[in-house]
Amino acid sequence: MTSLHTNQLFDRLDSAERILVAGAGGGFDIYAGLPLALSLIHRNKQVRLANLSFSALEGLPLDSWLAPDLAVITPETSLHQVYFPERTLAQWLALHGYPDTVHALSRTGVQPLRDAYRALIERYDIDAVVLVDGGTDILMRGDESGLGTPEEDMTSVAALAGIDGPECFVVSIGFGVDAYHGVSHGLVLENIAALERDGAYLGAFSVPRTTREGALFLDAVAHAQEHTPDHPSIVNGSIAAAVRGEFGDVRFTSRTSGSELFINPLMSLYFAFELEGLARNCLYLDRIEDTHLLRQVSSAIEAFRDGVRQRPPRRIPH
Repeated sequence: MTSLHTNQLFDRLDSAERILVAGAGGGFDIYAGLPLALSLIHRNKQVRLANLSFSALEGLPLDSWLAPDLAVITPETSLHQVYFPERTLAQWLALHGYPDTVHALSRTGVQPLRDAYRALIERYDIDAVVLVDGGTDILMRGDESGLGTPEEDMTSVAALAGIDGPECFVVSIGFGVDAYHGVSHGLVLENIAALERDGAYLGAFSVPRTTREGALFLDAVAHAQEHTPDHPSIVNGSIAAAVRGEFGDVRFTSRTSGSELFINPLMSLYFAFELEGLARNCLYLDRIEDTHLLRQVSSAIEAFRDGVRQRPPRRIPH
């Protein structure tokens, strides 16, 4: 049992020396973990960064590969494509004097992704992993009316759940951003309550703009938007707007034209969980265990959904 004035996640990470912070859902998810990673670095932890990549990794030279489905991205990695969040982040890290390697994981099924994670964990002798989701669809257990985009998130959860050794956690930041993808955030709250009863919920904490990490996060998001002008991150742009204290239908990219945003302070909160408990509460995780391709994960989730009674959306009544 911990004291109220302490943070459960940081308490659990206190004894870890070598920590992996990884983006679960691809794209710019690793940016959502940046405030947490920087805070750990500032506490003299050895932090490695990784991200399930949406980039065309197959175009990288042979010397970029640490293991199958695991590439090492640095500021000098060849720019063979415009959309390359891992390289953009590596360049930002170098600008600010931080360790500037970001590991890119291929979009695969559970088995090869687990092998890639295992190689990464063994290479750096990792003793704790924090899996980060920009958004809340990683908290969907499978019987909700809308799951958002669960394939990459839950492949990452399943991959890490099958690895013995490091203690693993999940953090979610950006409460509300997945409404565009059909997620009912009333059901998100119901799921968090269930994880609390199961002993897997580790509480929540905010990313204030007045902190060193909050200010650096805002700078990193602005840098990413500048270097990826045709495809800026809506999720991290929303989180950054919330960190700045903006509210309501805030515009920061033309990609959101035609939709109404609801930027609010809850988007700047990290919700933290034990990965083992989150995996235990997912109703279909066993069905994706033997997958090798991401499309097999999608098919398994669809087959599960065809046979389950879905919970209707739950409206937040305030």
